[in-house]
Amino acid sequence: MKFPSWCVTAALAAGLFSASPAPAQDKPVQLRFSHWVPATHPMHVAAVAWAESIEKASNGTIKISIFPAQQLGKAFDHYNMARDAIVDVSHVNPGYEPGRFPIVAAVELPFLFSNSKEGSAALDAWYRRYASSEMKDVHYCLAFAHDPGTFHFTKKKVLLPTDMSGLKVRPPNAVIARWMRLLGATNVQAAAPEIRDVLEKGVAEAAGSPWGSMQLFGIDRVTKYHIDAPLYVSEQVWVLNKDKYGALSAAQKKVIDDHCSSEWSLKIAAPWAEFESGGREKIKALAGHEVYPLTAEQLAAWRKSAEPIAADWEDTVRKAGHDPKAIFDDLRRTLATYKAGY
Repeated sequence: MKFPSWCVTAALAAGLFSASPAPAQDKPVQLRFSHWVPATHPMHVAAVAWAESIEKASNGTIKISIFPAQQLGKAFDHYNMARDAIVDVSHVNPGYEPGRFPIVAAVELPFLFSNSKEGSAALDAWYRRYASSEMKDVHYCLAFAHDPGTFHFTKKKVLLPTDMSGLKVRPPNAVIARWMRLLGATNVQAAAPEIRDVLEKGVAEAAGSPWGSMQLFGIDRVTKYHIDAPLYVSEQVWVLNKDKYGALSAAQKKVIDDHCSSEWSLKIAAPWAEFESGGREKIKALAGHEVYPLTAEQLAAWRKSAEPIAADWEDTVRKAGHDPKAIFDDLRRTLATYKAGY
């Protein structure tokens, strides 16, 4: 069987970051890892490589069973699932819970990330400084982002932010949802696996999505117009149940810690980024689809329209007792260090 290139990338990379083996006398531990994308998704393949590397590094004492595609719970519930020990490891999209994680929501602001490979390593390095306070109910592992996404439409070609008025839009995260409301759109909440359904039924007329996921989730079958511009990313976070992590031996904790790193964040993000960016040309090649760039003037109008949501984010972070300028400047510096700024 011939595997896609991103499968090979993930599998090869698994060996590059393996930690030193844990002592063989450690008690065996079985961890349940839940996420909500299908098993055909490149992130699932990367998760499998991550779990296999942990098993090898722990001399087989840590085994991880992975449950994809919302088998154990809805995408919106995954933070609470790890907190409440329903699962031991979970994949969380903080943007699915508006207002709950205001610091990491900075990542959702438009026109910030130029890519999600080095950008994911930058995101993880930055958020490590804040995760212990913002996600104190769980043990933080790592964070990454998908390749920059854009908006896709079923019936209407949208060129300017004013064209969004009156549309029913599935936003990818909470910050973009606020942006859409400011533009006069109505938000329709749906996790990524549910986008096709809400578009097909006419519940929504537009959706934010990166390119590769369009075909993976069947969104290309119900859309026609696509803005060809990197508008946003959505942050993804892996967390562990605190008690489960606390019960590990010192050597086993080190194995987990070695796999909860910015290096692993980059490795997990890379095959997903390649998959998403490769989807753009596939959509362009489909009959009946129009993928169109924005002019400099149109792009400037979109950027201008997003300024109020940056101010809203600052207010939210300030009300939570943090310094938004210091946090955002820190993110900008970290992105620049990793050469991943817009």
